[in-house]
Amino acid sequence: MSRLRLFLSSPKANLPSKLRSRRWKDALPSGWAIATWITATLVFLPILVVLGSIFADTGDIWAHLAETVLTTYITNSLMLMVGVAIGVLTVGVGTAWLVTMCQFRGGRIFEWALLLPLAAPAYLLAYTYTDWLEYYGPVQTGVRSLFGWQVAGDYWFPNVRSIGGAIIMFTLTLYPYVYMLARVAFLEQSVCALEASRSLGCGPWRSFFKVAMPLARPAIMAGLSLALMETLNDFGTVQYFSVPTFTTGIYRTWFGMGERVAAAQLSAMLMLFVLALILLERWSRRQAKYYQASNSMQTPTVYRLTGGREALAFLACFLPIGLGLLLPGGLLVRLVQKNWEGALDNRFGELSANSLMLSGLTAAIALMLSLVLAYGQRLGGSGPIRLGVRLSAMGYGIPGAVIAVGILIPVTSLDKAIAAWAKSALNISPGLLLSGTITALVFAYLVRFLAVALSSVESGLDKIQPNLDNAARSLGYSPTKTLIKIHTPLMTSSLLTAVMLVFVDVMKELPATLVMRPFNFDTLAVRVYQYASDERLREAAAPALTILLVGLLPVVFLSWQISHSRRQ
Repeated sequence: MSRLRLFLSSPKANLPSKLRSRRWKDALPSGWAIATWITATLVFLPILVVLGSIFADTGDIWAHLAETVLTTYITNSLMLMVGVAIGVLTVGVGTAWLVTMCQFRGGRIFEWALLLPLAAPAYLLAYTYTDWLEYYGPVQTGVRSLFGWQVAGDYWFPNVRSIGGAIIMFTLTLYPYVYMLARVAFLEQSVCALEASRSLGCGPWRSFFKVAMPLARPAIMAGLSLALMETLNDFGTVQYFSVPTFTTGIYRTWFGMGERVAAAQLSAMLMLFVLALILLERWSRRQAKYYQASNSMQTPTVYRLTGGREALAFLACFLPIGLGLLLPGGLLVRLVQKNWEGALDNRFGELSANSLMLSGLTAAIALMLSLVLAYGQRLGGSGPIRLGVRLSAMGYGIPGAVIAVGILIPVTSLDKAIAAWAKSALNISPGLLLSGTITALVFAYLVRFLAVALSSVESGLDKIQPNLDNAARSLGYSPTKTLIKIHTPLMTSSLLTAVMLVFVDVMKELPATLVMRPFNFDTLAVRVYQYASDERLREAAAPALTILLVGLLPVVFLSWQISHSRRQ
């Protein structure tokens, strides 16, 4: 590194940028481009399989689905999207504005604490709140004891197992997507624009709606799109609450009816919803183009809240954290304490080992593939390579159930072809080599979460000056050696973030795991779903609490990073 610093200070480092860029492109090995396109093809293959099944003949099955349940799937999915959109926008944008533009007690803590509910999957909240609010739960039991009621007919209590309950669960776990991006947008807004609105007589509310909201609209829409994609991907919450959606329909059509093609067609319809969200987010981003001449990093003038307003602001920021993390976490701890011996049995250790193995293996492979894709794009930068990288990142917007269907159809066909050839040529029956194996499951995880690692790696590479590449090349470093010796040590934080995010996402993943896991191979998420489906919530508490605690690690790390970078 000392030789590198000396070179950067020498005249050789000031070569014309076009010449340096041309030398790097000439030195680009074809292997980087090949690896990029192989990765993009593999990731995009399940999506092509699902799209290719749209016009397949399913006989009377599709007509039966259209006459009976298809309208219900569409209606419930739309209702969930509308309800979750209203919820996450209200909570996410409101809390982001309060902690950014208002000064009140606890505001500095809420800046990072409001991200913590992102660690809790919605299905964990669904299970814990059902146990707490059901007829024999502590809440209704206490209400009946307090007022002397005997049966359910004596009073009315909201049913948590409903589409309204599902909307609340999703809102409490997904609002951090909107909060995080909205807060960054509010911090980076021009101070002059807000001060000008104040000088023209706009109060806090009018400045918020007339100036701050329009300027932050692209960021808010991006966060909203992520939250709605996660809503469409969910299976555990809607299944447990008996809310038929596309994800539950895909599972029932595949396993209940044995109709893979019809399940693929339902998956294709679900992809249309996701595509609409992506196009909406892109459209919103393209429409809002605002430029500012002043320094956006100036500290804005905050509103000092006192008295009742301060109490309301504190309550508005505390409720999402309390309801989305503290209360369900406390309920899980109470359930584990009541069933301590049964919770931590040998089966729990086996489930934890399976989840850790899958998460660690997927995170390591995703990191290596992301480095190949991001560095190949940095070296080449040509249109085809950039297209391949973007195709590789499309899987994150596709629900896990859709990816499972898109992988199982070609993998099963390949297994059958291999078995038929082995039987005829070698007179042996190898069985299913890929279907129902860890290999296929890890591949599904990579298709789903490669974009998470790729975004972190790209962010880390973008912060490294191109002069370092040119300096390393002049010292005889190959592109691969430059990546290992120069870039990797400089982007340790980004690589760690990528690994942690993928690790936790795999720990929480339920739809793809439920469909594609090997026989008699369960994970913590699958066992939580199975116990909860059998109303054995005490047994589900320990694996659920483990998922929650593991999910807190990257959220706390990211919160610290955001606060640290802002202070710097």
